[in-house]
Amino acid sequence: MTLITVRELHKTFGPAVAVDSVTFTVETGEIFGILGPNGAGKTTTVECISGMLDADSGSLSVLGRHPFREGYSLRSQVGYQMQSSTLPAQLRVGEALHLFASFYPNPASIPELLGTVGLVHRRKTAFSALSGGERQRLSIALALIGNPRIAILDELTTGLDPQGRRDIWNLVERIRESGITVLLVSHFLDEVERLCDRLAVITAGRSVFIGTPDNMIARAAERNPEITGLEDAYLAIVDSAACLTGTETEGAQS
Repeated sequence: MTLITVRELHKTFGPAVAVDSVTFTVETGEIFGILGPNGAGKTTTVECISGMLDADSGSLSVLGRHPFREGYSLRSQVGYQMQSSTLPAQLRVGEALHLFASFYPNPASIPELLGTVGLVHRRKTAFSALSGGERQRLSIALALIGNPRIAILDELTTGLDPQGRRDIWNLVERIRESGITVLLVSHFLDEVERLCDRLAVITAGRSVFIGTPDNMIARAAERNPEITGLEDAYLAIVDSAACLTGTETEGAQS
C-alpha cells in the first residue's frame, strides 16, 4: 500500500527555487531514503510532506490526505524528527515525553518508548546533560510519542561518532520492525546502504533517481563498468544529473 505520493513537487522561497521537480512514492513498511548533496532540497521536501510547508505546485498525498490542508487529521499519524531541534536545558527526559504525550489522543506508552530508544536510565536527566546521541534518541522518541504510522527522520546521525551512528541505525531498524514506515533523509552513503529498501536521489531540487541501492549501482555501471559501489554510483548519478531529462523511476530506467 502506498502511504506517501509525491508528484512534480515545486517550492520556491522568493526568487530561490528550493524544490523544482520531485517525484516518488513510499510504501507501507519500508525504510525509504532521500539522499542528496547539501542544499539539494531534501529538507524542504520532507517539510512539505510533514505539512509544515505548502508546496507551490505538484501533487502530494500522505495517508490519502493533503498534509498542509488536512494537517490536523494527520498530526498523530506522522511523526517528524527535525534536522535541528532543542529543548529547554533543565527539562528532563521523562518530563519532555509526558509533555508531548499530552498533545495526542492515544500516545505511546512512555515506559515502553523509553525502552525502545534506550533512555530508561536517563528518564530523570536534564536535556542539557544528555550526550549528542542521547539527544537524538530523545528526538526520535518525541517523534514516536503520538503512535504514528509514518516516522520522518531528518539527518538524524549528523555529528555523532561511529558507535553513536550504529546505535541509531539499530534503533531505526527496530522502529521499522514495530510496524512504522520510515522516511529517512540522509547524505551518508553507508547509512543509506545499511537501512534503506529504496531511495530517491535529489539534486538541485530535482529527483534524478528512484530505486534500490542495488538499482543505483547497476544503473551507474551501465554507463561506467568500473563502478561497483554505492558511493561511486551516487557520485556518477549526481554528476550526470544535468544531462538527465525527466525523473528516473524504478524498474524501466533502473
